[in-house]
Amino acid sequence: MRQVVVTGGGTGIGRAIAAAFRNAGDAVTVTGRRVDVLERTAKELGATAVPFDASDPDAVAAALDELPRQVDVLVNNAGGNTDLDRPDAANLAELAANWQANFSANVLSVVLVTAALASRLVDNARIVTIGSIAARFGAGSYGAAKAAIEAWTAAAATEFGPRGITANVVAPGLVLDTEFFRGRLDDAGIKQRVDATRNKRAGHVDDVAATVRFLASAEAGHITGQVIHLNGGAYLGR
Repeated sequence: MRQVVVTGGGTGIGRAIAAAFRNAGDAVTVTGRRVDVLERTAKELGATAVPFDASDPDAVAAALDELPRQVDVLVNNAGGNTDLDRPDAANLAELAANWQANFSANVLSVVLVTAALASRLVDNARIVTIGSIAARFGAGSYGAAKAAIEAWTAAAATEFGPRGITANVVAPGLVLDTEFFRGRLDDAGIKQRVDATRNKRAGHVDDVAATVRFLASAEAGHITGQVIHLNGGAYLGR
């Protein structure tokens, strides 16, 4: 039985990933900031809940005693566009704070959790980080943060590669069944994004979960340092 850690595993993509690994018989630990949501998900899936803020170094360090001693798969899913929760910047100080918030949520969370668990990763372990199509299309501080994740992953593939550990990014396009847009994406916005795909549909959380599970498999052992674009062809990774 493999030990799988999924950050941001309480809802949406993270929950679907955790469910996919549990359904395959793996032991799963889900992390996140919202204790009630996390514990409910863990109970429903038969997983273990370890609540903490992945972008806070003290919180990550404090949670280590509750996390698995050996980790076969680490899925860095925690993050999101913090600009959706913050007012538009009225001055340079607020602009800096907004950019720092997205960097902290999407980059530091990955760096800190991976570093904290590095010594617990078994040989041939898998690191999969959830990126975004926004890294290629812009989207301000959020897109920049997700682009930074791609660069970090290349470095992680080099660092961990000698032990057979792979590191990859799954970069989804539009995925509707999540809390990402906070209910602010209207029908016109959905249509615009769907029209940009080749297969004319939005993505689903299960699409992401299936891709993550493949990258976590033994068969994917020669795929590392890569960005897997999961967007119906809205962006062509070629």
